[in-house]
Amino acid sequence: MKSLLIVFSYHHRNTEKVARTFAQVLDAQIVKPQHVQPDELEGYDLIGFGSGIYHDTLHNTLLDLAGRLPQVAGARAFIFSTTGAPAFAVNTGEIGDYIAQAHASLRETLQAKGYAVLDEFNCVGYNTNSFIKLFGGLNKGRPNAKDLERAREFAERLVQNTRDG
Repeated sequence: MKSLLIVFSYHHRNTEKVARTFAQVLDAQIVKPQHVQPDELEGYDLIGFGSGIYHDTLHNTLLDLAGRLPQVAGARAFIFSTTGAPAFAVNTGEIGDYIAQAHASLRETLQAKGYAVLDEFNCVGYNTNSFIKLFGGLNKGRPNAKDLERAREFAERLVQNTRDG
């Protein structure tokens, strides 16, 4: 299976850490959205699109790339992200609607372009934005080993579902 991960990750490289875990399972290359030409994506069996969540949505660089993608028939994709939201909110599921909403623009654009979005993944990441850096930030040490294990299991399920479907 030929896979590609398109990732925008810059602050603490939280999303890049998750992408590296996915890359090991999927044997995928990791590229930045600004280094992708939309016509280069033809021929991939699975494409992951990921970034941190910035101001309630995925990064504009990733969204801009998605908007430039050509129409395809049945190409497979997945979405992943990290969020600086408090870990307790994510762990209790209170944030699920927030993540779904943050992914919505990318999901809808990919689907409109003909991509089948197979699944979505999110975990918390270290956050030192704004005033919270004065208190040492939120979610220090995240994504951690447990988060990355969840990412590995997610990628393994993607591989299995891609083979089965």
